Amino acid sequence: MSLEATILLALAVPLAGAVLILLVGRHPNLREAVTLGAAGALFLLVASLAPAVMAGGRPAVALGEMLPGLGIAFVVEPLGMMFAAVASFLWIVTSIYSIGYMRGHGERNQTRFYAFFAIALASVMGVAFAGNMLTLFIFYEVLTISTFPLVTHAGSEEAKRAGRVYLGILLGTSIGLQLFAIIWTWTIAGTLDFTDGGILEGKAAGAVTGILLALYIFGIGKAALMPFHRWLPAAMVAPTPVSA
Repeated sequence: MSLEATILLALAVPLAGAVLILLVGRHPNLREAVTLGAAGALFLLVASLAPAVMAGGRPAVALGEMLPGLGIAFVVEPLGMMFAAVASFLWIVTSIYSIGYMRGHGERNQTRFYAFFAIALASVMGVAFAGNMLTLFIFYEVLTISTFPLVTHAGSEEAKRAGRVYLGILLGTSIGLQLFAIIWTWTIAGTLDFTDGGILEGKAAGAVTGILLALYIFGIGKAALMPFHRWLPAAMVAPTPVSA
């Protein structure tokens, strides 16, 4: 199997797992077997990329270009590789814990829980392997949306209120600050690719660079930086496998 195909499979396996989980939702044992199977398969796929990356390679795949320098692209580099490996391994551990937790507490909507957890992991893989800021932004937003049902899983008024805070802050900061910074960066540099040395070197004045830095820092609302941190304590209403 080519490295390009492996990257795409690392994105597709959790999504396929989510579909299968929904299809076999009436059979708890099978549903949980699919969850564990998808988690294990994802970890093996990510691990199979490690030798090429450790040897200095940068496996990459592009899914098309909407405008010059603006497209969906994935590149596997050491830091992203490490992030994907940790996340995929933790999915195995979390799945094992979730099965005991959800059964032990007699939680409702378990099928929905496992399905959206799988979609969230697909989003995490997209973030880890993002080759440019557009790809990172898209998968970061999918991660926010896919984790919303996990935060509101209990269905109580408290959970719904927490979900509104969660979604409002994260989408608000991403669209209002981060997306603006991404568009501004593209107009200056003509590209959004992650490259050594950066893409704004010699193209943006110090003041512009400072403003862009602030927009990116606060636009990544998931970092829970003040004053956009209120979503984090609100999200603690989620089941332990999510909030932990």
